[in-house]
Amino acid sequence: MDYGLLIKNISKHISLTDEEMSYLTGLMLCRHVAKKQFLLKEGQVAKNISYVNSGALRAYYTDKDGNENIIMFAINDWWVTDIYSFTTGQPALLSIEAMENSMVYDLSKTNLEELFTTVPKFERFFRIIMQNSYVREQLRSIQNLSISAEERYINFVTKYPQFVQRVPQKQIASYLGITPEFLSAIRKKITSPRRPPDPAQAVPKGGL
Repeated sequence: MDYGLLIKNISKHISLTDEEMSYLTGLMLCRHVAKKQFLLKEGQVAKNISYVNSGALRAYYTDKDGNENIIMFAINDWWVTDIYSFTTGQPALLSIEAMENSMVYDLSKTNLEELFTTVPKFERFFRIIMQNSYVREQLRSIQNLSISAEERYINFVTKYPQFVQRVPQKQIASYLGITPEFLSAIRKKITSPRRPPDPAQAVPKGGL
């Protein structure tokens, strides 16, 4: 199996020997997830944290009216799980579904604890990715309360340009908390070329 992308992901935060990396990969299981297949369903217990080696997935919460609310996306080189369920052992609040044919490497909670004991530096790595996830969600919550939908979309495109070509607009709209129609209007406004000013309407030098 090709662990090149995973090794680069981990090496951003900690340094590993070949033996330590081999130990990690020996604890992980490869899983192929077909498009529209679930990595995890709401109500199940999340037994794994998964590294997305290829493909794209979405994690969403279904409200009492049956509406799907996107919580996060995970494409290749991202980690994904229902962290509440994975940490507490309680039923998952989220469903995680593949938007493309995907391949993930699963690391069970039991094997993660073994990894922490055997190679303690992995505690630092997973602390960093959990902190980054918390910061990302906190900023998203604040932005949803403080800036316009247009600004949220621009921020999303700027921060995650790789998502725009791979994630359906309907899913992006759900993530931003707006309707697909509103998102379409925002995109049209942003991409529409601005007409040059009419010279006849220009304000003379010196102002009003």
